Amino acid sequence: MARVIERNEANEQETTVKAASELRQWPVQLHLVPPTAPWFQDSDILIAADCVAFALGSFHSDLLKGKALAIACPKLDDSTPYVEKLATIFRENEVKSITVAIMEVPCCRGLDMMVRQALTLSGKEIPLETAVIGINGERRN
Repeated sequence: MARVIERNEANEQETTVKAASELRQWPVQLHLVPPTAPWFQDSDILIAADCVAFALGSFHSDLLKGKALAIACPKLDDSTPYVEKLATIFRENEVKSITVAIMEVPCCRGLDMMVRQALTLSGKEIPLETAVIGINGERRN
């Protein structure tokens, strides 16, 4: 939710503007998403570290819009099955593109590495982009 203050000579008026959610499916946690879920078919996929949506205020409009989502934390999750699960998602679906969104902190690099390993394991060539988000919410690339 954003707060907008409109000013004119007569008065000051505060208006609250709600940002629309761009979430297209549920569940979103990588442990829970079925690899053959219909939302992955013919899709652009966003694989985001858990913290990204909290750090990047414009997460929905800048990264999520028009994409199927899976979230994960390479540091806190049991990520052992992630590479194989992601490879299955890539292999079993016609994926148009993959965006990996991670924080600039070292532990997040593991998610990017897992996605790259899974893409290799899938045997497919899918365009891949990595978005790095700073701890202050700015996009680093």
